[in-house]
Amino acid sequence: MMAQHGGPPLVHCAQRLFVSQTEGELKVTRILKENFPGATAIQVTDISGGCGAMYEIHIDSEEFKEKRTIQQHQMINQALKEEIKRMHRLRIFTSNPKH
Repeated sequence: MMAQHGGPPLVHCAQRLFVSQTEGELKVTRILKENFPGATAIQVTDISGGCGAMYEIHIDSEEFKEKRTIQQHQMINQALKEEIKRMHRLRIFTSNPKH
């Protein structure tokens, strides 16, 4: 008897492994690049198995210099305000580039 698990179907997981970025990841990345042109690193990961419900964002940007973490996250939320309406969860990690 096969064990049940709470994750996405195995076929879906296997397909996800071979895709470099989902359409949603590409869209969110494009929006962040447009809104944070000083970013030295932007990584967007769909952590919902590819369905676009949950994302994790890592962004290093000069625009965050001298801003508190909450202000940095508010900047991300503002940039993604339309996309966030369709998300279930968003995890944000921000930092200033290290020189």
